[in-house]
Amino acid sequence: MSNFTFYTPENSSGAAQKILTKVESKYGFVPNLFAYMAEAPYLIEAYAMLNELLAKTDLSTPHQQVALLAVSHYNNCEFCQVAHRAFGKVNKANAQTLTAIVENLVIEDASDKALVDMVVAMTDQRGVVSDEQISSFLVAGFSRRNIYDLVLIISIKTLSNYANHLTEPEPNEQLLAML
Repeated sequence: MSNFTFYTPENSSGAAQKILTKVESKYGFVPNLFAYMAEAPYLIEAYAMLNELLAKTDLSTPHQQVALLAVSHYNNCEFCQVAHRAFGKVNKANAQTLTAIVENLVIEDASDKALVDMVVAMTDQRGVVSDEQISSFLVAGFSRRNIYDLVLIISIKTLSNYANHLTEPEPNEQLLAML
């Protein structure tokens, strides 16, 4: 579908080349989403900055990946679903939960279910959630601060999911190998 350019460190210049080289150094490859986002290097910078902030939250890394996957699934972003299943697996997220999200199955882990229910409700309802939904989330062991962590996650996924819908990148072989 894409009329967008697929950039690499070799065919880019300036800020795009610098960022793609840094990404390649960090991951060992350039995720295809970044290859297209390099059209606007500040978009990759924003994505990276938001993810750095997410790493500082109280939400565990496995829970971050579960929530990132849930929003990506809700938004029908195929690339991000592969990426967050892969990174979820690497970061020891519950395998049943990861599969359940992408296959629309019942999530067995109560904490993960509460997390997915809340982040999907927030995404679907554009942040307008009920006191009952908040209460269910809190009873599952999460905090009010974690609700704001989910706002950050939804922001990250809006940026990357929308960019991916424009370009429809194929999942990298490296990501598929991690599944």
